[in-house]
Amino acid sequence: MKSILIKNGHIIDPSQNLDVQGNLLIEDGKIKGLCQATTTADEVIDATGLIVSPGLIDIHVSLCEPGFEEDETIESGTAAALAGGVTSLGCLPNTSPVVDDRSSAEFILLQAARAANCNVFPLGAATKNNEGKELAEIGQLVAGQAVGFTDADHPIENAEIMRCALEYTRMFDRPILNRPQVPELTDKGQMHEGFHSTVLGLKGIPAAAEEIMVNRDIALAELTQGRIHLMCISTQNSVSQIRRAKQAGIQVTADVTPHHLTLTDQMLETYDPNYKVLPPLRSQEHIDALIEGLKDGTIDAICSDHTPHASEKKTDEILGADFGIIGLETLLPVCIQSLIIPGHLSWSELISKLTRGPAKILGLSKGTLLPEADADLTLINPEIQYILEPAHLKSSSQNTPFLGKELQGRAEIVIVSGEVRYRAEN
Repeated sequence: MKSILIKNGHIIDPSQNLDVQGNLLIEDGKIKGLCQATTTADEVIDATGLIVSPGLIDIHVSLCEPGFEEDETIESGTAAALAGGVTSLGCLPNTSPVVDDRSSAEFILLQAARAANCNVFPLGAATKNNEGKELAEIGQLVAGQAVGFTDADHPIENAEIMRCALEYTRMFDRPILNRPQVPELTDKGQMHEGFHSTVLGLKGIPAAAEEIMVNRDIALAELTQGRIHLMCISTQNSVSQIRRAKQAGIQVTADVTPHHLTLTDQMLETYDPNYKVLPPLRSQEHIDALIEGLKDGTIDAICSDHTPHASEKKTDEILGADFGIIGLETLLPVCIQSLIIPGHLSWSELISKLTRGPAKILGLSKGTLLPEADADLTLINPEIQYILEPAHLKSSSQNTPFLGKELQGRAEIVIVSGEVRYRAEN
């Protein structure tokens, strides 16, 4: 494997409080460390004007294969990940069949190896067929290299099942990832319950639908001493509850999506189904609380919650459209728009939420530029501005409200295991 010298880059690695202008050497798929510009290597990359970061990590992504290849495949989804600067991702088990046994997890690994794009880590189902009635084969899934357990977009409703899941996965030091929603309060809802849902005549989903289950999951994590990760936090009170739980020493972590940091429920005034997501886009006071939660460490990670849908599933009629948007390829620019440009986070703080934080949640030996670490890197152009066009997307689906919008920042070069896997087109 050839050596690579990255010259003149702005090297940022929150795992070692590193923020310097310099040069970095890669050999045999591993980081060798900072070096002189005169160091010899098989390939030299001039990173002038670029940020050199550990490869970004997205801990819950829908790749849809097997069963929903009309939306996405492992090959197309991992190609989209590379284009977004993501070198490692957690693959949700919302497939058909569901990833609830060892062979299903191993299939994900096999397809990811064939695609040879980014690293893919299977997330096993917490319950059989994601039905919330009976625990999945947790031990066998661990043997199949599952790094965590979740029922994806199906919240684990039964408190006793959640208790058992937390107790069982504790033995393997794996987290349970839950989407905190009370189904009875989200049923038939289309958007955030508030002023705009009333004006638009759309059934709302109250903030309490999330907050009730956040409180329950925290209580069960305290009871069992298990590890709970709350996906896609979206409300002010959720942030407050998680903050208090962390202060009490409870093993709870949380993430937020970029679109919940920059888009509000008012966007639904156009009835554009590309703004229909779950949890729904909230009002500004919730966004402000989410940003504060990122700043003070209450929220550990930022994840795209990449949810691709074929065009026929995002119909012109909002009531019939599926929830979710794609997010891998807009992860970086939307974070820049919502967090860097307004001055909410520094680059080091943002990169930590996209690398070190996600790696800790899933227990991955990724997200660092320490010597002898896997050479997974993202070289970011923070200044480039462009209009997002359909032709730019590597994903099989195009369900994003950011199409046609001006964005700033992108991944220019992405390296996985010491090999350049992606270069941005001019």
